[in-house]
Amino acid sequence: MSSVLVDGIAELVTNDPALGDGSLLGVLDDAALVAEAERVVWVGPRSAAPAADRRIDVAGRAVIPAFVDSHSHLVFAGDRADEFTARMAGTSYDGGGIARTVAATRTARDDELRALLSTRVAEMRAQGTGTVEVKSGYGLTVDDEARLLRLAGEVTDETTFLGAHVVPPGVDAGEYVELVTGPMLTTCAPHARWVDVFCEPASPHAFDADQARTVLAAGRAAGLGLRVHGNQLAPGPGVRLAVELGAASVDHCTHLSAADVDALAGGDTVATLLPGVEFATRSPYPDARRLIDAGVTVALATDCNPGTCYTSSMPFVIALAVRELRLTAEQALWSATAGGAAALRRTDVGQLGVGAAARLTVLDAPSHRHLAYRAGVPIARCLPLD
Repeated sequence: MSSVLVDGIAELVTNDPALGDGSLLGVLDDAALVAEAERVVWVGPRSAAPAADRRIDVAGRAVIPAFVDSHSHLVFAGDRADEFTARMAGTSYDGGGIARTVAATRTARDDELRALLSTRVAEMRAQGTGTVEVKSGYGLTVDDEARLLRLAGEVTDETTFLGAHVVPPGVDAGEYVELVTGPMLTTCAPHARWVDVFCEPASPHAFDADQARTVLAAGRAAGLGLRVHGNQLAPGPGVRLAVELGAASVDHCTHLSAADVDALAGGDTVATLLPGVEFATRSPYPDARRLIDAGVTVALATDCNPGTCYTSSMPFVIALAVRELRLTAEQALWSATAGGAAALRRTDVGQLGVGAAARLTVLDAPSHRHLAYRAGVPIARCLPLD
């Protein structure tokens, strides 16, 4: 069994305050790390590093936990750049464009979708993402949803059944919910860890509170964990429904009432913020400071998708979080790593304590602060240890 010493680390972010300075990040300066069998087995000062079979010298760069992107829609075909252009000219977004991606995805062959998915995951890895959740939702038939989940399962264990993305055009909403919670769930559940629903009464294409509850209850009965798209377009029931049912995460959280914030603060559902969506739709940004101040656990994710946020860059999301959501550099990095892990109910990723998965991201910079400071510059990449 081979061990590897990662040496020459100017700044090591562990996300374990017991290991280093910082109330959140547990920062060690002039540090080293040893990994074996894809796990961290030692962390400490460079001067005390034990011997290992191999050595990687990062030459004065910073090392952080690889980003945990807990919300993405990577299995799709087609292009919706025209919608983005129209939104920049003033057209509002209501979720209707999803049907265009569904049509393109249904007609794509498996090998085409597999190649597109592989390219997008590689793009994420090249920007420092080590763990990614991937949803279905662009099939909306029994066979197509199962196909998308099988493909997603080739690149990640964090697969999410999102048959309840939108109601397909020309289909009765009640009949579609019966399909999602019946034959579609039965076929898709073996390929998924999670179930999700777009609970957005403000959209004519999405699902109201009763429909969302039905989908989530059926998913839970099938052994799946719960996730919710909620409160993206307007105030609504999604956040409180997610907390009530004990969902791991409620995502978007753009429009929150005081009762929504109180509910999140009183539960353990993570508020996953997706500021790339607000950037790409010219919508108001969520009030992240309000959530942080209330003690809510906040995650950051890309929501990489063809319609409302076609970015795979977690560093870009961190820069938006610092500039537009008014998180500190430390809070933004924590939310993009440990926060994302919490949203996936994972303790083995998003941190670099002993026993954690050895998923490291190296920065071409001496400090994590450069992630927001050098916005748009490709300074982050996953560090292969094999």
